[in-house]
Amino acid sequence: MFFTVEINNQKVTAKKGETILSLLNRNGIFVPTLCHMPGFSPTGSCRMCVVEVEGRSSLVPSCSQLVEEWMSIKTHSPRVIKARKTLVELLLANHPDDCLYCDRTGNCELQKLAIELNVTERRYRSRRPSVMIDRNCSSLERDSAKCISCGRCIRICDEIIGVKSIEFIGRGHTSSIGTAQNKGLNLKSCIKCGQCISVCPTGAIREKPALQTVIDALGNDKVIPVIQLSSLIPFSIGEELGIKSGKDILNLLRTALRKIGFRNVFDSSFGADLVVMEEAAELMRRIQNNEKLPVFSSYCPSWNLQVEQNIPRLSGHLSDVLSPQQIIGNLIKFHYASRAGVPAGQIFSVSVMPCTSRKTEADRNLSDDPAIKPVDAVLTTRELAKLLCIFGIDFSKLEPEVTEGAFGTYGSSGKLFGVAGGVAESVTRTLHYMMTGQELKNYRISELRGNKGRKEGKIKIGKMTFGVAVVNGMSNLRELLAELDAGKNDIHFVEVMACPMGCVNGGGQSIGTDEKSLRARIKSVYDADEEEMIRAAHKNPIVNQIYDELLKAPLSPAAMNFLHKKPLKD
Repeated sequence: MFFTVEINNQKVTAKKGETILSLLNRNGIFVPTLCHMPGFSPTGSCRMCVVEVEGRSSLVPSCSQLVEEWMSIKTHSPRVIKARKTLVELLLANHPDDCLYCDRTGNCELQKLAIELNVTERRYRSRRPSVMIDRNCSSLERDSAKCISCGRCIRICDEIIGVKSIEFIGRGHTSSIGTAQNKGLNLKSCIKCGQCISVCPTGAIREKPALQTVIDALGNDKVIPVIQLSSLIPFSIGEELGIKSGKDILNLLRTALRKIGFRNVFDSSFGADLVVMEEAAELMRRIQNNEKLPVFSSYCPSWNLQVEQNIPRLSGHLSDVLSPQQIIGNLIKFHYASRAGVPAGQIFSVSVMPCTSRKTEADRNLSDDPAIKPVDAVLTTRELAKLLCIFGIDFSKLEPEVTEGAFGTYGSSGKLFGVAGGVAESVTRTLHYMMTGQELKNYRISELRGNKGRKEGKIKIGKMTFGVAVVNGMSNLRELLAELDAGKNDIHFVEVMACPMGCVNGGGQSIGTDEKSLRARIKSVYDADEEEMIRAAHKNPIVNQIYDELLKAPLSPAAMNFLHKKPLKD
C-alpha cells in the first residue's frame, strides 16, 4: 500500500510498514545515526536520528518510527538540529581529546557529526574515569574511554557472529559496554574476528598494532624482510588509497613493497592451492572410509577458535590443514630460506591479511623455536595502507612489476578463498579430479555463490552425490548443526566463514565500506576466476613442482609436517 506524506514541505510517496528513516534514505535525505545499522532491527537508543512530526509534542526517532499517512515531517528544523547538537555535546563531555593521534581520526563518526553540527567548544564537562586500555588480546585492543555505548558491537557479535562476547554491564547511569563478565577481550568466548572494529563508530575497539614492528624490521640490516599478500589485498586496499573499489593493483603493490625494503613479495594464493590439494585428499580419504563426516573447513581462524573454545565436539570433524598464511610462512622459512642460502631465523616474514584473527593465528606457538615461527608479524589491510603512506609511496608514479615472485604461478582457485563459498568451490573442483581422474565439466558452481548466509549444493562426482554447504556469519550455523545432529542433511563438506560474505568483509578491511564496494570486491574475484587460465589447484605447475621436490604427495609425511597442524604448546 502506498500513500503520500510531507517531508520538509515536499510531498513524497511512502510505503506502508517502512520507517521514516528508510523513507528519507530512499528520497536522498541524510539523517545522522549512531546506533542504527542497516539490516538490523532498530533500537532508537542513540536518538541522533530524531525528526519533528507535526502534532507530536516530542521529537521521534526516525529509525524506529513507522511512517503514517497523515504525517508532516521536518528533518532539519531548528529544534531538531539543536537536539542533535546537544546529544553530540553530551557525548563529547567525557570523550578523550586525542583526535590528533587517535587511530580513527578522519574516519570517526562522532568527529564527523561534531563538524557537521558545528560543535566548536566544550559546553558540558563530565568527570572522565581513569581506564586502562585492554591490550591483553593478541588481535584486538579496547579503549573503553572512547566508547559511546551505541551497542553496535554487541549486536554484530550476538546476531551475526553468534558468540556474545560483548555485552552491557552495570545498570542505569552506570551501565557501559564491556566484555562478558568484564574479563577483557582475551576471554575464552571471543574469536578475534574483528567485526566489532568494523561497526564501532569511534575506535573504542581496534586491531592490535604491528606497524612499528614491521618498520623496525625494514630498518634492520641484520634481517631479511619478506612479505606475503592475501589474494584479496590487491582488490581491497585501493579503497584506503583513493583507488576505485575492486580494482586489482597487485603489480603496483609489488613495486611499492620492494621500494620500501621488502626483498621478496609472495602471494598467499599459492598457499591456498596447497590447502585445496591437502583438504581434497583428506576429504576423499574420509569419504572412502566413511570417517568423521562431514569435514569442516579450517581456513577461517575465527572458526577454528570457535570450535576449540566453544564447540569442542566438532574438533574431530575439523580439517587439520594449515591456513594459506601459515603454509606460505613455513615455505618461506624452510624452503625459500634454504634455496637462498640464509638461516631461517634471519628472515622476517610479514603477512597482510583482511582479517584480525590472523594475528592470533600467527601468534600461536606452532614451533619449538620462536626464531623461526612461520609468520613474524601480521598487518591488516588498514595497517598496510598506513605503512605505504609512512614511506611516502605515490601510486600514480609507480610502474607495475609484472614479474612474479617466488612460488610464482597463481591460479584463480586460491583467489576464490576470499569470498564465501570460494573454499568449497575450489575443493570441489580438485576433489572431483582426484576421485574420477576427470575435470569438473563446469568449474563455476552457482549454488555456492551469492550473498546468502547459508548455501548448499549437490554435485555429482562419479557415482556419488557430493553434498557441500557454505555458512558465513556464524550465527547461520546453528540450524545446519541441528540438522546434521538429527541426521536430516547428507553433507560431506562444510565451509564456515565467521564474517558475513567472507574475507571480503573481514575485520581488517576498510572501515565504513558500503555494500556497493563489497559487491565490487566479490565481482572482481569472480571475474578474475573466469579470466584465469589455471582455475584448479591440481593444474598449477608450481604446486606440482613443490610436491615433486619437497612434499612428494598430498597427506605424505612431508606434507603432514609442512602443511598440517601440530598440537599446540601450552
